[in-house]
Amino acid sequence: MIELHDVRAAAERLQGVAHRTPVVTSRTLDAMTGSVVFCKAENLQRGGAFKFRGAYNMISQLPPDERERGVAAYSSGNHAQAVALAAGLCGTRATILMPSDAPAAKLEATRGYGAHVVTYDRYTEDREALGKQLAADNGLALVPPYEHPLIMAGQGTSALELLEEQPQLDALLVPVGGGGLIAGSATAVKALRPQIRVIGVEPEAGDDTRRSLAAGERVRIDIPRTIADGQQAQITGELTFEVNRRLVDEIAVVSDAEIVAAMRALFDRCKLVVEPSGASALAALLAGRVRLPGARVGVILSGGNVGADRFAELIRSA
Repeated sequence: MIELHDVRAAAERLQGVAHRTPVVTSRTLDAMTGSVVFCKAENLQRGGAFKFRGAYNMISQLPPDERERGVAAYSSGNHAQAVALAAGLCGTRATILMPSDAPAAKLEATRGYGAHVVTYDRYTEDREALGKQLAADNGLALVPPYEHPLIMAGQGTSALELLEEQPQLDALLVPVGGGGLIAGSATAVKALRPQIRVIGVEPEAGDDTRRSLAAGERVRIDIPRTIADGQQAQITGELTFEVNRRLVDEIAVVSDAEIVAAMRALFDRCKLVVEPSGASALAALLAGRVRLPGARVGVILSGGNVGADRFAELIRSA
């Protein structure tokens, strides 16, 4: 589906466009987890999340006539912002389908990047069908959140950068929604250092990928009720599943309370504001859902798009 050379080609396209996000360490996090932790801070990426990598990689490669007509996407927030931002940089316009209950900060940011936003009810309507219809009706190129080789390859550049800085990792923990980030990450990591253990992390209520890998086929679940809005997938993607079933070693799950504890730890100890989905991978380590004593562990903090009021509300709730 995708290979290391696809991720490296994406990295070349993104050079000078995407931020090379920092790798953050903390002796306190090491002590709390029993591991040596390296956090890839994609919350500091353009658009506030790793999604910019895949969106720009795909939109920049569209034929000129398709780019001129514009692009469409469906997203709960981070992919929406990424597509809106990447579209502007590539000289085109974006129309985005977003759930009506998407976080206000994500809706406002998407509009702020110049996109036209159309809303839907995530609990009663099918966003994929609506998104495809929206694109077809308006002659727009559909930029999916994870189901495309260029998207997956772009997302994988985050892990590629992490491995360039820390080549001796023993394990990599990655948040899992639709599976694009972990598919791209596993492709890069397993090609360069096959012995690295790649572990995905999902919310307890949204463990569609864990169930799918266990069953050997894609399993659909109800819309997850979780604070991790970026991980509210009902079913893993077809393309991402085929990659992940070959390359991912394990899927762990975390509770909402454990996610909030990780958000608090990142704020207190690293001075990083990370959204719930972005903190889920570290939550698995902090909560002991994944135990890697003495190991050098890479953790992707996938995004930081959470408003100040919502962040404070979540922290207070703990």
